[in-house]
Amino acid sequence: MFSADNLEPYYLSRTDVNHPLASCSKFGFELDDANWPSVEHYYQGMKFEDPALREEVRNAAHPNKAQKLAANNKRSIRKDWKQMREVVMTRAIYIKCRSHPEVAAALLATTEQKIIETSQYDYYWGCGRDGLGHNTFGKVLMAVRSKLREQQSV
Repeated sequence: MFSADNLEPYYLSRTDVNHPLASCSKFGFELDDANWPSVEHYYQGMKFEDPALREEVRNAAHPNKAQKLAANNKRSIRKDWKQMREVVMTRAIYIKCRSHPEVAAALLATTEQKIIETSQYDYYWGCGRDGLGHNTFGKVLMAVRSKLREQQSV
């Protein structure tokens, strides 16, 4: 068997609305008593404790609009957001995979590849321009992939 080091990395962009693993792709799911049109809607909405603001983000026509609404209301972002953001993203990706077998299949098809989010400007979620970013989105996808594999083998 090949080690993950021998496989080509799997590159994707969170903002690619046509890629099933992207947070902006329109694969809706139910979580926290609401139906969310995309992972990005959920992620942006969960930045806020105010139910009206959260609902406004949830109802945004496009994931980009959800991002803009959140950015325009950055003074209202919950105080613990930096501690919560990875958990929120992980929950959303996992529920998306559980709600859409084709998304789970796409994630499992990456086998043991390292998944890299290609954002040149985001050094937290992506790899950054120089490839030295945290790649947190890729790490979240790989963690969910491991969890799905674990559940398959039970």
